[in-house]
Amino acid sequence: MCRWLLMMHDRADGEALPYTHEFLSHMLGANRKSVTLAAQSMQTAGLISYRRGKIQVLDRPGLEKASCECYAIVRERFDAFLTPPSTAVQRNSNERRKREQPVAR
Repeated sequence: MCRWLLMMHDRADGEALPYTHEFLSHMLGANRKSVTLAAQSMQTAGLISYRRGKIQVLDRPGLEKASCECYAIVRERFDAFLTPPSTAVQRNSNERRKREQPVAR
């Protein structure tokens, strides 16, 4: 659960994650009671706080430490996947916008 929360936190716009225990149980393939117990444990440890469908990451380094080592590997691979190769042609974003805008008639 720590790894999954970290991965979602990486992609979130803000600090609060809008997830219920029910949603997390479906995403993780666990029963809701297990998710609740894990969330309570993480909240007691000061890693997260949660209330009515919102989870707030309070201690990201602590959450990373509580996560398995696979989080760092997955994050590294995902970041590498999203980074264009050095041989890729880089265009100016203004040029791209001009080409993508429809021509007014």
